[in-house]
Amino acid sequence: MDILAALRQEETKLQKQADAAKQQLDTVRAAIKILGGGVASNGQPIGKKKRVMSAAARANISKATKARWAKFRAAKAKGKR
Repeated sequence: MDILAALRQEETKLQKQADAAKQQLDTVRAAIKILGGGVASNGQPIGKKKRVMSAAARANISKATKARWAKFRAAKAKGKR
């Protein structure tokens, strides 16, 4: 009977180790999913798709940025004089 008790004890120990390993694996998989890494079996990336901006939107952003810098430079030049 001691052998049977020892085997049950070993089974319990191994089950705890398996549960801990499964939990670590789930944590790593969740981190990969959150970070957008990984590749599906068909070769497509898993996660967020890259956002594409239209040419008009890029032009508007460029125009606004140039206006902000012109205003900054004008204020800087005005302060120096």
